[in-house]
Amino acid sequence: MTSPIRFELIKTCKQTGARLGILHTPHGSFETPMFMPVGTLATVKTLSPEELKEMGAGIILSNTYHLWLRPGHEIVKEAGGLHSFMNWDRGILTDSGGFQVFSLSEFRRIEEEGVYFRNHLNGDKLFLSPEKAIEIQNALGSDIMMAFDECPPYPATYEYMKQSVERTSRWAERCLKAHKRPNEQGLFGIVQGGEFEDLRRQSAQDLVSLDFPGYAVGGLSVGEPKEVMNRVLEFTTPLLPANKPRYLMGVGSPDSLIDGAIRGIDMFDCVLPTRIGRNGTVMTSQGRVVIKNAQYARDFSPLDPNCDCYTCRNYTRAYIRHLIKCDETFGIRLTSYHNVYFLIKLMEQVRQAIREDRLGDFREEFFEQYGFNKPNAKNF
Repeated sequence: MTSPIRFELIKTCKQTGARLGILHTPHGSFETPMFMPVGTLATVKTLSPEELKEMGAGIILSNTYHLWLRPGHEIVKEAGGLHSFMNWDRGILTDSGGFQVFSLSEFRRIEEEGVYFRNHLNGDKLFLSPEKAIEIQNALGSDIMMAFDECPPYPATYEYMKQSVERTSRWAERCLKAHKRPNEQGLFGIVQGGEFEDLRRQSAQDLVSLDFPGYAVGGLSVGEPKEVMNRVLEFTTPLLPANKPRYLMGVGSPDSLIDGAIRGIDMFDCVLPTRIGRNGTVMTSQGRVVIKNAQYARDFSPLDPNCDCYTCRNYTRAYIRHLIKCDETFGIRLTSYHNVYFLIKLMEQVRQAIREDRLGDFREEFFEQYGFNKPNAKNF
């Protein structure tokens, strides 16, 4: 059986060990490390597929849980799959829905067969199992599917985490057995284990033995300090095959993208750029800007003088502040466009720094310019 997902390692940065690669999918090939914009409900909020292509996005993420509830995976399948449904002819990754089950539902019961919980929209009783998560993703037709796992909270006790890791491994086997389209869709396993090195090792060994075409590091960016996340990555990524892609789930702040790449991560996703954009916060080469602040009322410069995105080429801080203050949708579109563009271009810079064996130097320059090195630096 030939996997539809293939990872090609091009170069390793001599300064940091970061990887430059190419991810080959049924809907195109994309350089890594890469950032995937999140299109939870088959759309990246306020942005069109054409705009995403314009800014260089090669692959986006959609959400199994939310699309199962609305409009329903059967409808997406009838439309010809997610690519056809949303008019996107590049890569799509779907997560398993596990994170949403554990984050959105206050009423859930975890059993060996799956998770019983309540629909966060209307309170209906629902059940999601490894088999159901794969059935939904097979119907959606994404290029990359994620195994159904348990995403434990942070912090969690060692005993709870050990049981969770063992359950996630058993569920991973069930996901593989349930996968009906292995020649068309790649299925990634998810390494769990919290901050415990031996449990991460156990989880990685279990999943690597199942020979997935790619692996995610899950259970991070769930409230733990950045130092903990970096430490976990340092002892987890070396446990994963060098010839397969490594995906850090739910991470999108600029500092963590760079630090993750340095620790061997190839793929990232996060709702951060569009979420903070809707709140009037933008990422710039000089650091975070809260455009709603009064100081920008008469600022007729672009959001970022060093950015050549559509927003920065055409509109001023004063105008965008006006739109955001008046709850005009166009303002949210402009800030969202800029933020997603900023992260996609940041990863282009990271890849170029790897080519030049200077990602460590790039990190220092970026952190200094962005203000991450300052005491009490504002983060996202």
